[in-house]
Amino acid sequence: MKRRGFSLIELLIVVAIILVIAAIAIPNFLKAKMQANEASAISSIRTINTAQVTYAVTYPETGYAKDLASLGGTGSPTSAHAGLLDWVLGCASQPCPKSGYLFNIIDATGTPVNAYGVTGTPAVTGTSGNRGFCSDNMNPVKFDPNGGTNCTMDMK
Repeated sequence: MKRRGFSLIELLIVVAIILVIAAIAIPNFLKAKMQANEASAISSIRTINTAQVTYAVTYPETGYAKDLASLGGTGSPTSAHAGLLDWVLGCASQPCPKSGYLFNIIDATGTPVNAYGVTGTPAVTGTSGNRGFCSDNMNPVKFDPNGGTNCTMDMK
Protein backbone atom coordinates (compact mmCIF):
# COMPACT_ATOMS: atom_id res chain seq x y z
CA MET A 1 0.00 0.00 0.00
CA LYS A 2 1.49 3.33 -1.08
CA ARG A 3 0.90 6.41 1.07
CA ARG A 4 -0.01 9.67 -0.54
CA GLY A 5 1.04 13.09 0.75
CA PHE A 6 4.09 15.25 1.22
CA SER A 7 7.26 14.27 2.97
CA LEU A 8 8.69 16.36 5.79
CA ILE A 9 11.53 17.55 3.54
CA GLU A 10 9.11 18.76 0.87
CA LEU A 11 7.10 20.70 3.47
CA LEU A 12 10.27 22.29 4.88
CA ILE A 13 11.35 23.39 1.40
CA VAL A 14 7.95 25.02 0.77
CA VAL A 15 8.11 26.83 4.14
CA ALA A 16 11.65 28.03 3.37
CA ILE A 17 10.56 29.39 0.00
CA ILE A 18 7.64 31.25 1.62
CA LEU A 19 10.00 32.76 4.24
CA VAL A 20 12.41 33.96 1.55
CA ILE A 21 9.57 35.60 -0.39
CA ALA A 22 8.28 37.24 2.82
CA ALA A 23 11.76 38.53 3.69
CA ILE A 24 11.91 40.22 0.30
CA ALA A 25 8.34 41.59 0.32
CA ILE A 26 7.99 42.98 3.87
CA PRO A 27 10.60 45.81 3.59
CA ASN A 28 9.04 46.91 0.28
CA PHE A 29 5.60 46.91 1.92
CA LEU A 30 6.84 49.03 4.85
CA LYS A 31 8.49 51.52 2.49
CA ALA A 32 5.29 51.79 0.44
CA LYS A 33 3.28 52.37 3.64
CA MET A 34 5.61 55.21 4.69
CA GLN A 35 5.29 56.80 1.25
CA ALA A 36 1.50 56.56 1.49
CA ASN A 37 1.59 58.17 4.97
CA GLU A 38 3.74 61.02 3.61
CA ALA A 39 1.37 61.59 0.68
CA SER A 40 -1.54 61.66 3.12
CA ALA A 41 0.31 64.19 5.31
CA ILE A 42 0.88 66.53 2.36
CA SER A 43 -2.79 66.27 1.42
CA SER A 44 -3.86 66.90 5.02
CA ILE A 45 -1.74 70.05 5.24
CA ARG A 46 -3.29 71.33 2.02
CA THR A 47 -6.74 70.55 3.42
CA ILE A 48 -5.94 72.50 6.59
CA ASN A 49 -4.74 75.46 4.49
CA THR A 50 -7.99 75.44 2.52
CA ALA A 51 -10.01 75.26 5.74
CA GLN A 52 -8.02 78.18 7.16
CA VAL A 53 -8.80 80.39 4.14
CA THR A 54 -12.49 79.51 4.36
CA TYR A 55 -12.45 80.19 8.12
CA ALA A 56 -10.76 83.59 7.69
CA VAL A 57 -13.32 84.63 5.06
CA THR A 58 -16.25 83.37 7.15
CA TYR A 59 -15.03 84.91 10.43
CA PRO A 60 -13.09 88.06 9.45
CA GLU A 61 -13.22 89.42 13.01
CA THR A 62 -11.28 86.34 14.18
CA GLY A 63 -8.96 85.90 11.20
CA TYR A 64 -7.34 82.49 10.90
CA ALA A 65 -8.13 79.73 13.41
CA LYS A 66 -5.72 79.38 16.34
CA ASP A 67 -6.05 75.59 16.53
CA LEU A 68 -7.42 72.59 14.67
CA ALA A 69 -10.39 72.23 17.04
CA SER A 70 -11.70 75.61 15.81
CA LEU A 71 -11.67 74.27 12.25
CA GLY A 72 -13.41 71.03 13.24
CA GLY A 73 -16.53 70.31 15.21
CA THR A 74 -20.09 69.33 14.50
CA GLY A 75 -23.42 71.03 14.83
CA SER A 76 -24.10 74.66 14.00
CA PRO A 77 -20.89 76.30 12.79
CA THR A 78 -19.36 78.96 15.02
CA SER A 79 -15.88 80.46 15.20
CA ALA A 80 -15.11 77.96 18.01
CA HIS A 81 -16.17 74.93 15.92
CA ALA A 82 -16.52 75.85 12.25
CA GLY A 83 -17.10 72.33 10.93
CA LEU A 84 -14.57 72.75 8.10
CA LEU A 85 -12.50 69.66 8.99
CA ASP A 86 -13.57 66.13 9.87
CA TRP A 87 -13.24 64.79 13.42
CA VAL A 88 -9.79 63.32 12.65
CA LEU A 89 -7.97 66.51 11.59
CA GLY A 90 -10.27 68.77 13.60
CA CYS A 91 -9.71 66.87 16.86
CA ALA A 92 -10.40 68.39 20.27
CA SER A 93 -6.76 68.93 21.25
CA GLN A 94 -3.54 69.18 19.26
CA PRO A 95 -1.64 67.33 17.97
CA CYS A 96 -4.23 65.58 15.83
CA PRO A 97 -3.05 62.13 14.66
CA LYS A 98 -3.81 60.94 11.13
CA SER A 99 -2.11 58.26 9.01
CA GLY A 100 0.99 58.03 11.19
CA TYR A 101 1.47 61.83 11.38
CA LEU A 102 0.75 64.42 14.07
CA PHE A 103 -0.71 67.78 12.96
CA ASN A 104 -0.60 71.17 14.72
CA ILE A 105 -1.44 74.77 14.01
CA ILE A 106 1.36 76.94 15.35
CA ASP A 107 2.27 80.63 15.61
CA ALA A 108 -1.35 81.79 15.30
CA THR A 109 -1.37 84.99 17.35
CA GLY A 110 -2.98 88.40 17.29
CA THR A 111 -6.52 89.65 16.95
CA PRO A 112 -7.52 89.04 14.27
CA VAL A 113 -5.06 86.24 13.55
CA ASN A 114 -3.34 87.28 10.32
CA ALA A 115 -0.76 84.48 10.05
CA TYR A 116 -0.37 80.87 11.10
CA GLY A 117 1.80 77.82 10.56
CA VAL A 118 0.78 74.19 10.21
CA THR A 119 3.05 71.21 10.84
CA GLY A 120 2.78 67.50 10.21
CA THR A 121 5.47 65.32 11.78
CA PRO A 122 5.79 61.53 11.81
CA ALA A 123 4.44 59.90 14.96
CA VAL A 124 7.52 57.64 14.84
CA THR A 125 10.25 58.92 12.53
CA GLY A 126 11.54 56.13 10.31
CA THR A 127 8.46 53.97 10.90
CA SER A 128 5.38 56.02 10.06
CA GLY A 129 7.28 58.48 7.85
CA ASN A 130 10.70 60.00 7.25
CA ARG A 131 9.90 63.64 6.45
CA GLY A 132 8.18 66.38 8.41
CA PHE A 133 5.94 68.82 6.52
CA CYS A 134 5.14 72.48 7.12
CA SER A 135 3.13 75.26 5.57
CA ASP A 136 1.80 78.69 6.47
CA ASN A 137 -0.75 81.21 5.29
CA MET A 138 1.30 81.66 2.11
CA ASN A 139 0.44 77.97 1.37
CA PRO A 140 3.64 76.40 -0.04
CA VAL A 141 4.24 72.99 1.52
CA LYS A 142 7.88 72.49 2.50
CA PHE A 143 9.55 69.55 4.17
CA ASP A 144 12.21 68.65 6.70
CA PRO A 145 14.09 65.52 5.56
CA ASN A 146 14.83 64.65 9.20
CA GLY A 147 11.17 64.38 10.20
CA GLY A 148 11.00 67.58 12.26
CA THR A 149 9.59 71.04 11.77
CA ASN A 150 12.70 72.72 10.32
CA CYS A 151 11.06 72.79 6.88
CA THR A 152 13.41 74.48 4.45
CA MET A 153 13.12 72.26 1.38
CA ASP A 154 10.49 72.93 -1.29
CA MET A 155 8.25 70.13 -2.54
CA LYS A 156 8.99 69.17 -6.16
